[in-house]
Amino acid sequence: MSEKKERIVLDVAYQPQVRTNIDTRRLMLTVILSLLPAVIWSVIQFGFHSLVVMLSSMASAVFFEWGYRKLMHKTASIDDCSAALTGLLLALTLPPTAPWWLPVIGTFFAIVVVKQLYGGIGKNFLNPALAGRAFLLASYALILGTYAVPRALSGVVDGVTMATPLSYLYGEGTMPAYFSLKSMFLGTIPGAMGEVSTLLLVIGGLYLILRKVISWRIPVSFLGTVALLTLIFGHAGMNRFDWMLYNLLSGGLVLAAFFMATDYATSPVTLNGQLLYGFGCGVITVLIRYFGGYPEGSTYAVLIMNLCAWAIDKGFHRHQFGVTEEDIEAEKAAKKAAKEAAK
Repeated sequence: MSEKKERIVLDVAYQPQVRTNIDTRRLMLTVILSLLPAVIWSVIQFGFHSLVVMLSSMASAVFFEWGYRKLMHKTASIDDCSAALTGLLLALTLPPTAPWWLPVIGTFFAIVVVKQLYGGIGKNFLNPALAGRAFLLASYALILGTYAVPRALSGVVDGVTMATPLSYLYGEGTMPAYFSLKSMFLGTIPGAMGEVSTLLLVIGGLYLILRKVISWRIPVSFLGTVALLTLIFGHAGMNRFDWMLYNLLSGGLVLAAFFMATDYATSPVTLNGQLLYGFGCGVITVLIRYFGGYPEGSTYAVLIMNLCAWAIDKGFHRHQFGVTEEDIEAEKAAKKAAKEAAK
């Protein structure tokens, strides 16, 4: 009896390409699992509505991916859970006061415009979740600038909304006493749903590094660059070391460093390229915070460096062993001659 052999075609034209023993679905579920502590803490601090926003974002992201691929007669891809992860990440960048319909608009832009129109997972050149947030920020700036008082400060602050620590850092006001480094590290401050607890985000990020889902190079170079530059530049009226720590613990910096900048499809694959990529993210974040009108910075820093990832990889491209420059030039000349002959 003859054995039927299945032909396996390996397409390596697009990322994500990662050396791992798990498939894409388990990879995405691992990242979602690493975010669960931050998700639970957000519900504890901001109430049930934050969970509604997250579920709305995840459900709409999955629906738009399914609907687009169904409409275009393409193979279904929702089983890989990448759309669900995009929806969750987008929701975690939103304030807990956001209406449930807001992430629906954001996920449409993230999934359909940024991801699927370019071919689907691995073929997008921008991080879909951050691109969706940038789109919402440009369209609904007032909603995204309104932050709820966390449950931990409900007896301290009179009101239902309040400014974030980052607004005080780069504004005219003096940092209130209840915005201590400890409270910012533990997560008893206002902010986006997924950015308030640095501790839980670091735990999730370290879990991904230990599981070899992400590399340490991008988050370490990203956070290290921000730390070094803010320590050097400082700020009038504040100790340099405290200023550095406040910058590291405020805003969505840690969320971006561990969970956004490390996206396989939009970050370099070369090792030295990853260090340069993280350095670029850190530099742009600091420049936006110091000189821009928008104090956050990390969203646009990662998106700008997404556009540079291909050039970084090209600059750090590793040549094959045993292949000389003459061999490469001869191959290029042969390809050029073949194209001319085909005309």
